[in-house]
Amino acid sequence: MEYLWTKGVEPPRFPALEGDLRTGVLVIGGGMAGVLCLRQLRDRGVDCVLAEGNRIGMGITKGTTAVLSAQHDVLYSDLIRRRGADQAKRYLEANLRAVEGFRELSRTIPCDFQDMPSVMYSLTERDVLEQEARAVRSLGFPAEFLTSGAPLPFRVAGAVKYPGMAQFHPLKFLWGAAKGLNIREHTFVRRLEGTTAYTDRGKITAKKVIVATHFPFVNRRGLYFMKLYQKRSFVLALENAPKLPCTAVGYGKDGMYFRPYGDLLLAGGGDRRTGKNGGFEAVREFVRRCFPEAREKYAWANQDCISLDQIPYIGPYSPAMPDVFTATGFNEWGMTTSFAAASLLADLALGRPNADASLYAPDRSMLHPQLFCNAGSTLKDFLIPTVKRCPHLGCALKWNRAEHSWDCPCHGSRFDESGELIDNPAMEGLHVES
Repeated sequence: MEYLWTKGVEPPRFPALEGDLRTGVLVIGGGMAGVLCLRQLRDRGVDCVLAEGNRIGMGITKGTTAVLSAQHDVLYSDLIRRRGADQAKRYLEANLRAVEGFRELSRTIPCDFQDMPSVMYSLTERDVLEQEARAVRSLGFPAEFLTSGAPLPFRVAGAVKYPGMAQFHPLKFLWGAAKGLNIREHTFVRRLEGTTAYTDRGKITAKKVIVATHFPFVNRRGLYFMKLYQKRSFVLALENAPKLPCTAVGYGKDGMYFRPYGDLLLAGGGDRRTGKNGGFEAVREFVRRCFPEAREKYAWANQDCISLDQIPYIGPYSPAMPDVFTATGFNEWGMTTSFAAASLLADLALGRPNADASLYAPDRSMLHPQLFCNAGSTLKDFLIPTVKRCPHLGCALKWNRAEHSWDCPCHGSRFDESGELIDNPAMEGLHVES
């Protein structure tokens, strides 16, 4: 796989931990959420450090399409129905603040920031999108319902347009935002005991800990292995493709998404649970049908944690871990959610009230249909007889022909052909017979 965002840019380098360290707040994980959280804490005068097992930005962040939008699927009509207009408005405003926060920081961090409306479209479902547009307008945001006027190079049944959204280069931004921060790379946290993190290079003792590792790694607390599953999505960067004046995402499980970047068009989709059959072919078939003149320049896949109710888990890790916090379950909307998470977690780590805490609380009810889907999938996978089992919780691994990796359908850990760990929550590699 070739990632667009790693081309032509030079990452900064940070030292590894050498020996023991004490700090006020330890952030574990050097993706967008972790770095933004560290920056917020630094700006508030907090003694803080970030530990990253590899290089910052080289996990999930390098594969994002980097769309900055509060338009997260047809979420708002559902949120109003399930949790009320006040909670829906809080979610909307948190993500709108995130877009503005990125806009403000981009004035001093060169990152190819570009104002760009976002559009959600459907090829067949008009009524659902019309209802969503009404719901968002009822929350005070000027969402616009479109049909024939949708700015897309194919016919749609309906679309919802959000003005004032944006896009950027995620690694240019992340690496710029990380300048001057107290970061330790190649410092893999093996375990937590209270608020002390143990690594192969020493221990870090903190007053508070923030776990921003995409999928939380402490299994015995919080039940995240029941509340989350992981999904892969496949992206092509295309030459000689139409120039879109917006970012776009299709409604429904087979919807494709798009964003421009310079002379390229990014087209993605083919979403599937990690460990299930699938790959790039669904995206390539769409491109052949709709953009026959386009040429593929880069192709990659990325992975997202999906929560039970489409709302991220941001807050205390578990009632039994009062000084440890987490952010996970970003549901394919990791950029604005990372910014919202950083603001909330910085407040919580400092003991300050935050009106969004109840919305994102990780200990909210688990009684959702997705819980039973997760449990059924895990049970089925445990019963498969195979010697290739994930070191996380023992699920049977599946060979991913499209990406040449061993994938865990239960919780999304991935390993390369030689058994090296690619994606967590597993904390170690896989033994592969030579």
